[in-house]
Amino acid sequence: MSDLLNIDLHAHTLWSKDCLTEFDAIIRLCDRRDIDRIAITDHNTAEGALRLHQLAPDKILVGEEIMTTEGELLAYFVRETVPPGLTPAETIRRLRDQGAVISVSHPFDRLRKGAWDEVDLLDIIDQVDAIEVFNARCIYAEDNDKARAFAERHHLLGTAGSDAHTAAEYGMAMTRVRSFDSAADFVDALRTAEIVGRRSPNYVHFGSTAAKWMKRIGLKPRQWSGG
Repeated sequence: MSDLLNIDLHAHTLWSKDCLTEFDAIIRLCDRRDIDRIAITDHNTAEGALRLHQLAPDKILVGEEIMTTEGELLAYFVRETVPPGLTPAETIRRLRDQGAVISVSHPFDRLRKGAWDEVDLLDIIDQVDAIEVFNARCIYAEDNDKARAFAERHHLLGTAGSDAHTAAEYGMAMTRVRSFDSAADFVDALRTAEIVGRRSPNYVHFGSTAAKWMKRIGLKPRQWSGG
């Protein structure tokens, strides 16, 4: 039996505007798909992740996906929400004040609003811990390849995640690492990480678009209202 952990390092809940997946469903999917831990990285809020961590502290990494003025960042070991719309430098400063670990979301995905121009990414590479080198929602495999090559070229660690918004996606891509017990230990564990998984089928994007519209017209709650 392997001592390594399968961790999905990029996943959303109904606290994201384009996701309808409820907390209990995520826990069931993790158990069913051998996902040892999952990072909840809702768009521009850590509140859902903090609540879900209370329900399953051994399963949940508290994270956030944050839109900066130049592109999106992924953060882990987050203690409170960092708002969107700040410069990368200010976002990173606020995350470091919390002791968070920082990666860069799908940096070169040509279809994402949160992708990065390489010149802007170069400005912060000495301020982040990792690059997301595999995102299961990237439609073009070449965009993940470019991220991996960038990380290797600049001696950055790599993370991988499903970027799940629908039930079918959780665990599609994971980062396999040794166990860890702190943010610093997690970064050290990434040095020997293995990236596993595959890209999701393109149709999953329709699910997140539908979720966004259902919330917008009031057919579904904007966020979890449980205790």
